[in-house]
Formats: sequence, structure tokens, C-alpha cells
Amino acid sequence: MKRLLLAAALVSANALAQQPDYSKVEIKATHVAGTVWMLEGAGGNIAVSVGDDGIVMIDDQFAPLAPKIKAALAKLSQKPVRFLVNTHWHFDHVGGNAAMAETAAILAHENVRKRMLVGGELMTFKIEPAEPRALPILTYQRDVTLWLNGEPVRAVHVPPGHTDGDTVVFFTKSNVVHMGDDLIATGFPIIDLQSGGSARGLVAALDEVIPQISPDAKVIPGHGPLQTVADLKKFRNRVDEIIALVQRGLASGKTVEQMQKEKILAPYEDWNGGFIKADQLIDIVARDLRGQRKN
Repeated sequence: MKRLLLAAALVSANALAQQPDYSKVEIKATHVAGTVWMLEGAGGNIAVSVGDDGIVMIDDQFAPLAPKIKAALAKLSQKPVRFLVNTHWHFDHVGGNAAMAETAAILAHENVRKRMLVGGELMTFKIEPAEPRALPILTYQRDVTLWLNGEPVRAVHVPPGHTDGDTVVFFTKSNVVHMGDDLIATGFPIIDLQSGGSARGLVAALDEVIPQISPDAKVIPGHGPLQTVADLKKFRNRVDEIIALVQRGLASGKTVEQMQKEKILAPYEDWNGGFIKADQLIDIVARDLRGQRKN
């Protein structure tokens, strides 16, 4: 079973490593509310605040898509991107940093800069150190607020969930929240233990954030379509349930392989079509509960 799990991980990593045909990627811009738009293409969802003061941008997908993303932004505003916030350090969210640094000051939690400096791994895929111009030039430990386009834009570091550098961004007047990869709307949550992530930490992060969000707010996930606060709460509860299932299995003396064979996550089969599969998540949560950070 360990060999099968490793094979599944390698398949997922290879899927990441294979370069998609970026020439076929189209950037779709959707008005969310107020000053905020969501851009979808390949990689993590982008949010932008557009107004007289310029553009505030959250994440920037893959490097080869920068020209297409800039073209999409130009249709929304002739103003430059003044600030860019990275929600975490993964390459599908920070790949366009170097290109955006032509006009934008890049901000992120201090752990994002630390990890980008040295590189690392996502699953078994190696991430090379970032070039200097792609690095955040302003870092924070807890939060930072940008006052542009008639509203405070709050970038708040939350407990380690997806990674240890996760930021959630509040567009306060527009009533929009960008969750980064602390919310995945395409399948099972992605917990990057090697980047300091934690399944239990993800629940703690959501418990910290949800009370701060207006019930009628629009919620932008790291991946997938626009969500509601009700969707976010459902995601939080399901993650909590999955942790409890794995914890009960471990407490009863079951191995990861036994829990996989018993398909304990069968009730969540609708999430099995995403990047992380059920058997992988069982292993990840078990390792998190045991304090094992490495694969």
C-alpha cells in the first residue's frame, strides 16, 4: 500500500511538473462586488481591486501567463498594479511576481519570503529558489492594511493550515474575502506539511477567519468558483469531520493502510476529483496528527 500511495503522489507531482499549454489558457475576469474582480486562468484565483488609486492584486498564477494577465488587467483599468499580495509561496500563486514587480510592491508574510528564498518541495516536485525581483519586498508577521480605492484592504496572517505563510485578504468595503488555498472549492483540502501546513491548523485558521466575515460576503477560494460564507462553513466542518475520522482510526490502533482499505472518506467522494485524493489525505492527516512533517 505504501508503494501505491507513493505512486499516487508521484502521479500528482508529475501532473504539476508537466507544463500546460499556456497558449490555450484564457484569463476570465468576473466582477465580484464593489471594486473587486476575480481573474481565473491556470493556477490560483487572482483578486484585484480596481479604482482611481491603481490596482491592488492578490496572487498572480504562473509566470508564462503574465502577459495574458496584464492584458486582462488593462481591460479593467489603465492604472498600474501598485501592490501585490501573495497568499502563500506556491508557484501557481507567485509565478508572475517578477513580471508584476515592474510596477508593484510585493507583500507577503515573512515565511513566504523565507521559503521563496531557498525553494523546497510540493509533494515530490522541486520548487527552485525565486529570482530576487520576484521576492516580497515588504513582509509582516501578523497583518498589514493598504488604503486604496476608497477602502481598507487587510492582509491577515492566519494559523498554519495550507502552509505556514497563509494570508487571508479582506476587501472591507466591497465585502469580499480572498481565502487563498485555505479554501479549495475543487476537492479535498491541500495540506502542505513540508511547508509547515497542518490539518488541525487549517480548522483553527477558519475558526479565526469566519467570525470576521459578513454573512453576505463574497468569498474567493484559492481554486474553484466563487463561494459563499455558507460554503466556507461547510468546508470547515467537513475538514473537521475528516480529521476526527482519522483520529478515531489511529486511536483504535488502525494503520493508514487499513483506513485507506476501509475507505473511511467514502462519504466525501464528491471531493475526490481534485488534486488530492482520499488515500493521500488520510496519510497526510495521520502524519499531521502524529507530528510527522516529512513524506
